Amino acid sequence: MSQRPPIAPIVAMILALVLLKTAAAVADFAVDKVETRLQNDMLVMDAHIDYAYSRAALKALDNGVPLTLDVQVQLRRSDAWMWEESLLDEHLRYVIRYKPLSERYRVTRLPGAEGRSYVTRDAAIAALGTIEGLQLVPKARLDAGQKYLIVLRAALDVEELPLPLRPMAYLLPSWKLSTGWTKWPLKR
Repeated sequence: MSQRPPIAPIVAMILALVLLKTAAAVADFAVDKVETRLQNDMLVMDAHIDYAYSRAALKALDNGVPLTLDVQVQLRRSDAWMWEESLLDEHLRYVIRYKPLSERYRVTRLPGAEGRSYVTRDAAIAALGTIEGLQLVPKARLDAGQKYLIVLRAALDVEELPLPLRPMAYLLPSWKLSTGWTKWPLKR
């Protein structure tokens, strides 16, 4: 008589595969473009980030849960060693939230800056993904013969979620939303 393998490990493996497939199908963030220009002897950056939220994050947003995003921008020499200090290392923090009484979405740059309201969620998310005129460094800080990279990462900050939602956000792939580190050559 042959012995059947225990069913629990098989079910667990199938569930893990389904979760992995779901994680791959879950929307994620992506940096679409980064452009730089000189403006009054200051290096200025424009960027567009596609914030493709998961269904779970959108459902939470529509139910009044604010979502905080951390955008980290670094300016580094292209041949810099990992431990070498960046010319610039800045964190931009934004929050998007739904205001049910006014039926508007609000995007605010933190800390405490005046935000803007949008009628639709899509308009708010599109505005959230647009960075225009971010001042990086003065032109004088750049060496003429040196090549530089802009290194950018945007991620949902799960530490800012309400406490009851955090355990789920730590465990489920639908909450691990990030662009990962992207590198863009600096054009002067």
